[in-house]
Amino acid sequence: MLQNLLIVEDNPSMRRLIKSVVKDLAVSVHECEDGALALAAYEANCPEWILMDVEMKEKDGFTATREIMAVHPEAKILILTKYGTARMREEAQKAGACEYVLKENLLTIRQIIH
Repeated sequence: MLQNLLIVEDNPSMRRLIKSVVKDLAVSVHECEDGALALAAYEANCPEWILMDVEMKEKDGFTATREIMAVHPEAKILILTKYGTARMREEAQKAGACEYVLKENLLTIRQIIH
């Protein structure tokens, strides 16, 4: 079992749904609602995995991923999005994410982080 997970998602309903999918895989599941808060949340909670949305109001998930990876290259970030284009997958990889999951396939998260 993991110690900590961090969900970075601006939609409260989607955060609850993601949490319901992964809550039994970690002792603690932390949440923040924007990429602008992601680095501080990572540093405060030291999660084994970050589940990062792409589209957020203040700071998008790719920018937040780049910021986290610049300071913490050991971080494991899984991008969660509704967009499955090759360009988006490439952008996630360039930002430093190690996984990419479509929101329609949330159960895939369990296989990846378990």
